[in-house]
Amino acid sequence: MSRLNYHHLYYFWSVARIGNLTQAAKELHLSQSALSTQIKQLEHTINIELFERKGRTLALTDMGKRVQMYANDIFTKGEELSSFIHKGVISQTQHLSIGVLNTLSRNFIEEFINPLMSNDEVRFSLTAGRMDGLLNGLAEHELDLVLTNKPIGLEHYDQLWQSQLVSRQPLAIVGPADKKIRGQFPAGYTDAQWVLPAKTSAIRDSFNALCARWQYQPKIKAEADDMAMLRLLARDSGALSVLPPVVVKDEIEQGLLVEYQRLPDAFEHFYAITAQRKFVPDILKSLLAKTC
Repeated sequence: MSRLNYHHLYYFWSVARIGNLTQAAKELHLSQSALSTQIKQLEHTINIELFERKGRTLALTDMGKRVQMYANDIFTKGEELSSFIHKGVISQTQHLSIGVLNTLSRNFIEEFINPLMSNDEVRFSLTAGRMDGLLNGLAEHELDLVLTNKPIGLEHYDQLWQSQLVSRQPLAIVGPADKKIRGQFPAGYTDAQWVLPAKTSAIRDSFNALCARWQYQPKIKAEADDMAMLRLLARDSGALSVLPPVVVKDEIEQGLLVEYQRLPDAFEHFYAITAQRKFVPDILKSLLAKTC
């Protein structure tokens, strides 16, 4: 492959960042045709199609997105160097792209990102999705980390991924404040109705183990595989539920729900998944270090 022309790469990066060829040409003080030619020369040099036309707009190809991520690292550092040379300071603003499993507790997410909220030198974005899409985002360098309550399974295993346990929350039986059962499970729970996590969840496994131990058969009113939905069911149904109290923290503070009792030695685990990469943002290192 021919030596990379960084002028051409910068023109590509500008178009990808701005999202419009005409506007990018104005900012670069080039004609639209000249800019288009420069990008075509880059595509020819690296033998990769970077853009595809969708109607009147340009969209990055999958490989174009990967090239853009590398260009971001190159030219962001270059702009910091320029700032240091001309002003004697380097911009400290960092950006973190966080993917979150779409069934994850929003209260846990809020607690995790709390250090970022109070840091004026950090900007961040949150993207919710399914595990397959989030891991693709990591692989394509569109995301810096993924938050999940599920360890990486065999179907997703790849040496590229690095998984770190960042938190674990105790599980508890939670229900309406005016119906609190005082006895220890299963005493007093014979007629109780339940809204529970889906059968495939680790929380449900823990509850099933407790029920098996005491030969208790729960009367299940509803099941949900989404923590936000389970939170609503626990709040509005009048039934009992099993979940980490952090999920219904607001409802407990408002007196709508109370914690009946903790499940012995039972926890929900939360993981941060990252991809092996040469450049790791300092804020990401700091964030993960605080959660160890």
